[in-house]
Amino acid sequence: MEEKPNKLVENEEEELFEHYRFLVDPGQDFIRIDKFLMDKIANTSRNKIQLAAKNGNIKVNELSVKQNYRVKPNDIISIVLPYPVRDKELIAEDIPLNIVHEDDDTIVVNKPSNLVVHPGYANYTGTLVNGLLFHFENLPSSKTSEYGRPGLVHRLDKNTSGLLVVAKTEQALTHLAKQFYDRTTDRRYMALVWGDIEDEGKVIGNIGRSLKNRKIMSVFPDADFGKHAVTHYKPVERFGLVTLIECKLETGRTHQIRAHLKHIGHPLFNDKEYGGDKILKGTISQSYKKFIMNCFALLDGQALHAKSLGFDHPVSNKRINFTSNFPEGWTKLINKWRVYTK
Repeated sequence: MEEKPNKLVENEEEELFEHYRFLVDPGQDFIRIDKFLMDKIANTSRNKIQLAAKNGNIKVNELSVKQNYRVKPNDIISIVLPYPVRDKELIAEDIPLNIVHEDDDTIVVNKPSNLVVHPGYANYTGTLVNGLLFHFENLPSSKTSEYGRPGLVHRLDKNTSGLLVVAKTEQALTHLAKQFYDRTTDRRYMALVWGDIEDEGKVIGNIGRSLKNRKIMSVFPDADFGKHAVTHYKPVERFGLVTLIECKLETGRTHQIRAHLKHIGHPLFNDKEYGGDKILKGTISQSYKKFIMNCFALLDGQALHAKSLGFDHPVSNKRINFTSNFPEGWTKLINKWRVYTK
């Protein structure tokens, strides 16, 4: 099945909307179009798809259809969620990739900070996906060439470094997407946060777009708003004024760790969007201020690193696990705090 990459635009309220186009495989079973699209589009909901159908935004062979339409082989399906978007094609670019693992079905990349994962508004080029597309196009001939595009099942923020798995086949995409949906993957992050977190624990609170700033997420612990989210954390190393912690995701919401830790009073170190790029603990001396500014300069943004990733291989079903070392800036940052603490 061929799919044009989703394109993103920004409307007056700075919301992002997506547009997808699929050419259905000749051997596709006759299934409802809402189920078909649920399987193909990551991080969406049946309600969102049905609403798009009700508004005439799902078309088959250029004609609007209802959500109970049965998909047929060779159908051309397009969906706009929820408004028409600009037409931008994905461009293959020779961007260096740190590939941790690769086989016929999956590729695991150790993403550096300051790299956007997917093309979007103001970032149509220079992304991880642009680099992956170039890599795919230059692989030896294999079944990957029939698919021809990176299949994203999860993402990392621009300035979050670490491990990310990408599907290389349609079957792998569906298999991995289900694992992320069923929460059977194992994702662990390292984060440096402001303050001394004494004990391990977990944060439970719905996450939704902030009512005051649409660019960030907020926690709504007692409201019927946002999506259910759970983050587990435990201290790894203490520096008094900041703490290095490990976070394990039970759910995978946008900015989940960043929003949850701010909610409990421990924003990520150097997190501009969530208030961690200011001196929140310590003295007011000029030497301490200089020390913190030097620490901030070692990172592109928030101190968050996707340390480990585990999932079932989509073909063998064997559990595979990967770990990644800290980037150079992280290593220097932790060492500076160790020296300062002593």
